[in-house]
Amino acid sequence: MSLAEQYRSVAAELSRVCREADRDPSEVRLVAVSKTVEIPAIASAIGAGALDLGENRPDRIVAAHAAYPRARWHFIGNVQSRRIADIVGCAHLVHSVFVEKHLRRIDAAAEQAGKVQDVLLEVNVSGEQSKGGIAPQQAPELLRAACELPHVRVKGLMTMAPQGDLQIAEECFADLRALRDSLNAALPARIAPLSELSMGMSEDWRCAIRQGATIVRIGRAIFSERFA
Repeated sequence: MSLAEQYRSVAAELSRVCREADRDPSEVRLVAVSKTVEIPAIASAIGAGALDLGENRPDRIVAAHAAYPRARWHFIGNVQSRRIADIVGCAHLVHSVFVEKHLRRIDAAAEQAGKVQDVLLEVNVSGEQSKGGIAPQQAPELLRAACELPHVRVKGLMTMAPQGDLQIAEECFADLRALRDSLNAALPARIAPLSELSMGMSEDWRCAIRQGATIVRIGRAIFSERFA
């Protein structure tokens, strides 16, 4: 299949999986993670209907945003302090924030850019040392700190599940949903509830949808002919 056909195939399957889970497909945003392809190739996904695209490196999101400024760009990679201004200049949503000093620098960069930056707090639900993110018990404190920053708006949570076992992945996604719900129950009335759950990638997005994902981040299933 061509890249455009692969995108349409994934989008169609996403709608089907949502309906099977008794969910409205419009509740789930498909972020096409384009980090593995040359920037000109991204045009095929956009032409096939991709509205949201993801990059994990600052230099890539800057170049991709410059090439396709009308797309909604999501930053899903490691946040580097020295590149925060570049990220804020391009990102519709930053998925991977888990350091308080980065929140403060995002706030300053967003003020300079004249915007309020939407972010997700990355949570290491699985406890794997190889993954970034705060421990679930640290989330309330980080959320409180973020809520004091006028140019940062926390929209929800993000996680990555361990690879290779879909049952464990689904348990991680269920735990993230439960954490989001517990945080919302404790939020003061002046703060908008957390609505987003960014969870699920090419291997495990189907079980993420069953557990309430509102954003799935799919790269290889769209952009790689070798993905099966």
